[in-house]
Amino acid sequence: MTRKQLRTCEKGHRYYKSSDCPVCPVCGAERKPGRIFLSQLSAPARRAMESKGISKPEQLARYSEKEILALHGIGKTSMPRLNEALRAAGLTFKKE
Repeated sequence: MTRKQLRTCEKGHRYYKSSDCPVCPVCGAERKPGRIFLSQLSAPARRAMESKGISKPEQLARYSEKEILALHGIGKTSMPRLNEALRAAGLTFKKE
């Protein structure tokens, strides 16, 4: 079992984290998007998408499912939501 460490972010929020992810959960909650498709994802999945510059279904369609699943923070529970966002926009994941 990994032990949680007390950390303090740049804004002064104190939190405990066991992973090496540097994101403060308080700051992360403040950044949660409104109505865009990323709002349907968990915070780790949202950060993974943001790290690749993906904020719109059109950008997501440039990647294959395998490439997206390989991102840290994306799991199998995120994929149905991402597929639905692509379908709603009339898009699909890139073919491998």
